[in-house]
Amino acid sequence: MNVRPSYSDYLIRILTASVYDVAVETPLEQARSLSGRLKNNVLLKREDLQPVFSFKIRGAYNKMAKLPKEALANGVIAASAGNHAQGVALSAQRLGCRAIIVMPETTPQIKIDAVKNRGAEVVLKGVSYNDAFDHAMELVRQHGLTYIAPFDDPDVIAGQGTVGLEIVRQYPETIDAVFLPIGGGGLAAGVAAFIKQVRPEIKVIGVQTDDSNCMKQSVEAGKVVHLKDVGLFSDGTAVKVVGEETFRLCRDLLDDIIIVDTDAICGAIKDIFDDTRSITEPAGALALAGLKTYAARNRLEGKTLVAVTSGANMNFHRLRHVSERSELGEGNEGIFAVTIPEQPGSFREFINILGNRNITEFNYRYGDDKKAHIFVGMQTAGSHDLAVIGKQLTAAGLPNQDLTHNEIAKIHIRYMVGGRTDKVRNERLISCEFPERPGALARFLNAMQSDWNMTLFHYRNHGADYGRILVGIDVPPSDDAAFVEFLDGLGYPYQEETENTAYRLFLA
Repeated sequence: MNVRPSYSDYLIRILTASVYDVAVETPLEQARSLSGRLKNNVLLKREDLQPVFSFKIRGAYNKMAKLPKEALANGVIAASAGNHAQGVALSAQRLGCRAIIVMPETTPQIKIDAVKNRGAEVVLKGVSYNDAFDHAMELVRQHGLTYIAPFDDPDVIAGQGTVGLEIVRQYPETIDAVFLPIGGGGLAAGVAAFIKQVRPEIKVIGVQTDDSNCMKQSVEAGKVVHLKDVGLFSDGTAVKVVGEETFRLCRDLLDDIIIVDTDAICGAIKDIFDDTRSITEPAGALALAGLKTYAARNRLEGKTLVAVTSGANMNFHRLRHVSERSELGEGNEGIFAVTIPEQPGSFREFINILGNRNITEFNYRYGDDKKAHIFVGMQTAGSHDLAVIGKQLTAAGLPNQDLTHNEIAKIHIRYMVGGRTDKVRNERLISCEFPERPGALARFLNAMQSDWNMTLFHYRNHGADYGRILVGIDVPPSDDAAFVEFLDGLGYPYQEETENTAYRLFLA
């Protein structure tokens, strides 16, 4: 970006932004149940109530409304598989101009249809956002179209900044902190640029996932870093490279960036539903997950805290995963691996140790004559109760492992307990994540064809957007270097899990 606006320039841009021709001023609502539970005044800025169910309409429309007439006449283009695509499409519909949205071929049909229903033309290209972006740039060169950036543009940033303007206008009393999800950084940059100039005492805090935290890493490094892979659960914030301008603003203006995991997001989705009866997408609940983490970490009481619920474009089939994980995120369920003697009465004694706690899951298969490993889920009285349970089991002479935060245990192992074999000597365990689309599993299996024997396989689809696979392969030690080279050539993000505690206890 050649000319970087000053902070005062951003203030003017936000105050004069053209967003309300199409966007609405969303309410700032108290989350009553959550406020009582956290002992803080928790307010939700309901951007999930926008016409496209996301704040993205603000920046897209502000950018396009300021284009010269000849640029609008030529048409606009964007590369996006998410909320930005719908924002550009609706803005073009209102402004009466042509819009082309380039989306990866992996985009779910529901999102393609949503963009088409707004009157935009959809072009499918490649299997990733980068492929779609490259093709969009080629179309810009060929047809003189104007590219509408999803976040790294001053007018887009200013449009998103109107969220901050509304917050301080809607709640003139004391606000202690505002929490914002960060993907590319447009929303956080815009809101921080406004609030820090008109209400500098308010802390502005970004929130990212532990597997898509490019802005956090960039701020810590003092420069924009490029992530090789990002997690796909919070797809609305799954960005490998943040913007240069959004990085500058976030680096200078944010008070902190909080990192949360999938369970925390699922817990926040449930919290929002309990208070509003609305279902946000994972990125839409990300800010609240960060708020809860920050309040617990700093033992806050009596503070006024604002979380922006940024979007509600949730795939219905993902709800089963959210429901499954929300209790873990709230600390209301724990998962343990416990070793008990393989003798009559052991199960009864184990249950008696747990007392009145409800059992939510119990998996067991006979292993040998001396000991048995059981995989058990149970209701807990908060995350602090996990340590109490572990101590009770240890005191009773039962070795145990807390698997509540073991991702492989929660996604795969709990469905595979008991599948042991003594026929494999050199099993290597690999987990992979990939965008889901018709034929994706077949493509993965074809890519896995090799001279090594596949010894274990478990696949779960977490909604229509991405899938998770756990695969075991028998690899002689002499082939270790070749195996690593093979994995690197697969083209999928992967993680070796051979030493994972849950795997060693139940499957190895």
